[in-house]
Amino acid sequence: MPSVQEFVDSHRENQNEDIFGIAEVAEEFGISTRTIRFYESKGLLSPRRINGARVLNRRDRARLTLILRAKAIGSSLDAIKQYLDLYGTHGQGRATQLKFVIDRTEAAIDDLESRKSKIETTLAELRAINRSCRKTLATLRKKA
Repeated sequence: MPSVQEFVDSHRENQNEDIFGIAEVAEEFGISTRTIRFYESKGLLSPRRINGARVLNRRDRARLTLILRAKAIGSSLDAIKQYLDLYGTHGQGRATQLKFVIDRTEAAIDDLESRKSKIETTLAELRAINRSCRKTLATLRKKA
């Protein structure tokens, strides 16, 4: 009996569409096959099945790339699904999708800028405390 990869490879030769086995994609993206199945269970991916084996096409791989990028910047699975669903079946929702990204990134930028400002204020305060303590310690050492 041929392995899943051999089966996928033989099927590739029979069709114009590139397809990829789940293990092949998982290895390429540095994730587990369980991760891919998890994303499938959440409705983020829809791999086809050929003789029971999950196979992904170029669209699935593109979606996986987007999922992993969005996860890397802290997006929730619900937000990722919403974003992917906006695209539609043939890209008719691309403008809506771009607006969604603009709104989300602007909110994230605003949040990070606010945090940055608070961190800079805290750092300035800590530096002032540190300088004051160093001066006091230097004075105490001179007296001793």
